[in-house]
Amino acid sequence: MTVKNHHSIKQLLKLAKSEVNRRLAHRIQAVALAKQGFSCPQIVQMTGYCRRTIQSWVARYNAVGIEGFRDKPRSGRYSKLPRDKQAQLCARIDAGPVSSDGTATLYGKDIQRILQKEFKVVYSLDGVYKLLHRLGYSCLMPRPKHEKADPKVQEAFKKAFWKHWKQSLKNIQTNK
Repeated sequence: MTVKNHHSIKQLLKLAKSEVNRRLAHRIQAVALAKQGFSCPQIVQMTGYCRRTIQSWVARYNAVGIEGFRDKPRSGRYSKLPRDKQAQLCARIDAGPVSSDGTATLYGKDIQRILQKEFKVVYSLDGVYKLLHRLGYSCLMPRPKHEKADPKVQEAFKKAFWKHWKQSLKNIQTNK
């Protein structure tokens, strides 16, 4: 494979190591391998990418250089919630439920209702979960705390309960 002299092998390897985008780093590494004299089948075996992919990466590098590896914007539907409103939604979610929500914890249905009432956009429940994932939220949530819960009373209960629980351990018998 013929690779043009846009960068030296050392420069390519340094760029690959310092690159934050993993996909771009893999592409740079494949070109560095080609520049070192490895054949396409050898690069395929080392990287796990298919032959056509390696060949297209080398061709893009030869034509444009490193900039040829950057992903181009893809077509697709834009988010119903504008980007400038996404930060507001994150702040609203992080603040937690308010009294008008009527719940102690925000679930998908609750966020769907918030999106409709406060942001005037309609999402399906699946769409809400995909939006939350894009914004960096996960489905895992801590157990909700009651608004009237008193941490001091809970700690006192734990200390008092522990003594009784410790005593009951002695009575538990197991069958072997």
